[in-house]
Amino acid sequence: MARTNPLTFIAQVRAEVAKVVWPTRRETTITTIMVFIMAFFAATFFFIVDQIVKLGLNGILGIGG
Repeated sequence: MARTNPLTFIAQVRAEVAKVVWPTRRETTITTIMVFIMAFFAATFFFIVDQIVKLGLNGILGIGG
């Protein structure tokens, strides 16, 4: 692999960083809200599945009166 001058490397990094398209505040807010909504739905889904499995196991094993 060829060696690169540190100054050339820094110039290349700056050029690549300039190409980055940063999200707007609105996009970041909407994405954050969507993550919280999806986390809520996933938690609810797994809670319901866990309760069904618990009910089934309690029924099969006869534990918990």
